[in-house]
Amino acid sequence: MENGVVTADQSSSSSAVIFMGTGCSSAVPNAMCLIQPSDPPCTVCSQGNTSLLIDYCQNDGEHSYILIDIGKTFREAVLRWFTFHKIPRVDSIILTHEHADAILGLDDIRAVQPFSPTNDISPTPIYLTQDSMNSVAVKFPYLVQKKLKEGQEIRRVSQLDWNIIESDHEKPFFASGLQFAPLPVMHGEDYVSLGFRFGQKCEVAYISDVSRFIPSTEALISKSGGGQLDLLILDTLYKKGSHNTHFFFPQTLDAVKRICPKRALLIGMTH
Repeated sequence: MENGVVTADQSSSSSAVIFMGTGCSSAVPNAMCLIQPSDPPCTVCSQGNTSLLIDYCQNDGEHSYILIDIGKTFREAVLRWFTFHKIPRVDSIILTHEHADAILGLDDIRAVQPFSPTNDISPTPIYLTQDSMNSVAVKFPYLVQKKLKEGQEIRRVSQLDWNIIESDHEKPFFASGLQFAPLPVMHGEDYVSLGFRFGQKCEVAYISDVSRFIPSTEALISKSGGGQLDLLILDTLYKKGSHNTHFFFPQTLDAVKRICPKRALLIGMTH
């Protein structure tokens, strides 16, 4: 991995996953470490909300750009990583769940869409569960509004094409030509979040928010079950201690040992 990128090979005709952020929901560093610094001061790198961009090179050599989650730090990620990696657009979006660190950048999608003061552009496909759709409709009613009310002015907003997916690995879907299998996991005992398994030449599982594996999900991504992953990208919030809605480091290591991927990378860390 170099500059937050994992590639199948080094050629421009290969696919890659690019980490837009690997920090926790409040991002890193913690703001309190800056406004009320400790002595000695806490020194950590800057990381935005967990998010992954898939640069998918199709068989004809064309590239599609698929974004998993679009949280509070999306704009910073565009300024930092889209420019660095020369990402020209977002072709589709997939949401793991509807918490703030996964959806609050939806308004900023318009910044990477073609400019049209009348919103006369092709909408970006977005894939999410019905529960997430219900929550987004409350938080961003103007993004899901089908048509203007009488007398309502046109205002430029993100143009999105909403697609409902199931929390079921047996019901995969395609985004920009790439197949994804949903991986439901517990994110606290009262909440189901999704991870995703994807990849053709390389099998990848991305699970950003998990406190407990559902047995069928773990079986699907385990070497002894659905076949060995080339890469597992997995949540780990704390180095030590415990948390009710996220894995911490010892839990993550245990999961990696059970699943037995060829390679594992850890995300979602605070300090």
